[in-house]
Amino acid sequence: MQTAVRKIVIVGGGTAGWMAAAALIKALGSHAYDITLIESEDIGTVGVGEATIPPILEYNYFLGLDEDEFIRETNATFKLGIQFQDWRHLGHSYFHPFGLFGTEIDGFSFPHYYFRHYHKAGLSAVDIGKYNAETEAALLGRFGRVRREPGKPPVNYAFQFDAALYARYLRKYAEKRGVVRQEGKIVTVNQHPETGFITSVQMEKGRVIEGDLFIDCSGFRGLLIEQTLKTGYTDWSHWLPMNRAVAVPCERAGELLPYTRATAREAGWQWRIPLQHRTGNGYVFCDAFISEDEACETLLSRLDGKALADPKVLRFVTGRRNLAWNKNVVALGLASGFLEPLESTSIHLVQSGLFRFLALFPRHGFNPHIVNEYNREVELSYNNIKDFIIAHYKVTERDDTPFWRHVRQMAIPESLQNRLDVFRASCQTLWRDSELFREVSWVAILTGQGLVPEDYHPAADAMDDDDLRLHLGRWRSAVLDRVKGLPTHEDFIRRNCASEAFKRLEAAGG
Repeated sequence: MQTAVRKIVIVGGGTAGWMAAAALIKALGSHAYDITLIESEDIGTVGVGEATIPPILEYNYFLGLDEDEFIRETNATFKLGIQFQDWRHLGHSYFHPFGLFGTEIDGFSFPHYYFRHYHKAGLSAVDIGKYNAETEAALLGRFGRVRREPGKPPVNYAFQFDAALYARYLRKYAEKRGVVRQEGKIVTVNQHPETGFITSVQMEKGRVIEGDLFIDCSGFRGLLIEQTLKTGYTDWSHWLPMNRAVAVPCERAGELLPYTRATAREAGWQWRIPLQHRTGNGYVFCDAFISEDEACETLLSRLDGKALADPKVLRFVTGRRNLAWNKNVVALGLASGFLEPLESTSIHLVQSGLFRFLALFPRHGFNPHIVNEYNREVELSYNNIKDFIIAHYKVTERDDTPFWRHVRQMAIPESLQNRLDVFRASCQTLWRDSELFREVSWVAILTGQGLVPEDYHPAADAMDDDDLRLHLGRWRSAVLDRVKGLPTHEDFIRRNCASEAFKRLEAAGG
């Protein structure tokens, strides 16, 4: 279909819809393109993805957002990584940080040198996190923005925010620049009789909205990509059996920590996301091992503060749409697929899908080579993240419940098994430039879960023992010096980007 694209229709609001609207209007402007977003106040949004990863800074920079304003408007906090509790075994904790472990030495990555030290010193536990500033800062409850300087560790971060407020914030941004919002429900989707391309959608009150390009942000149902185009879905529940999540906010309690916490439970895991005005909580589980009612009761019994709403149950099937771009429809967010929120990738997949799409934007029509390339890149992205999440369940010592025995014994993709075998033998993680999760992430998760490499690259043996001890000591000192100069996370927010809700809580003594 070689028709110039001028009218863009986004079906669905929420985080995905308004992220798409904001990015498209920023990139394309409103002079040559009409961008319409259709959403209904009667259709709720999922709002699971309240935690993010560092690439979101690129999205915010692309839009030109003022970071402190964005944080205030969304009741956001800063995030230095994820703390995993009880995943390797009950009572064990480790941290998956943003940033790097140590610094490269003679062209080889730090973990090889660390594991030379680990084996030769006869250490009983992996403590590579002491060479990472984000880990040390997080565990001390500290945060600050720092300049990048040679020889000093940076402080990489992301955000934790209220997803509903984030969508509202982006809506203001997009509407101010020319995006038109239409309220209401779609009752009919019209297609070209020969090509099957979508030509328009009809609203409840009869209005017809035409488009050349449609962005499907309609959530799990996939109104356009699935219900209309019958694109199909690849089910990954045999590797990722989680199919339910119960979510509930509670009153903020205790110190405002700069990280997300994921605690392994009897039949899944529980998230804890601290925001300025409340704490987000959820229990992700498989209903073959615990009922929805039991999961709700379990979650409510393990909150830090008083629940602020009734628990909300979400049902899903992990996997991805067979095509993220089909005919003149591009699916984003839950309409494109769902990988559980364990590593906070939901919002990132919206962002990466948007940036890929903008790079391949079909100004003069729908070239199959461009469409195929987009789908190939999205498939690779989902597959890489899928393997990383599976590793959290497969690499464990837990066998104390039927759920953990099941995931520990389950078959896994050959691609992941190969990566685990290579890491165990040589400390090589096999990450590629195109992958979201790089060496620091694989090292943190695999060693944190109990898989310690038996060897390392021989280049690490070229360094003299005294020189290696000196290097490790210097970097450890650099990490401590960096963290020592940071304020507490709560003080940083108080001084720079406190929301009105934060101020009210403080005034009330909360």
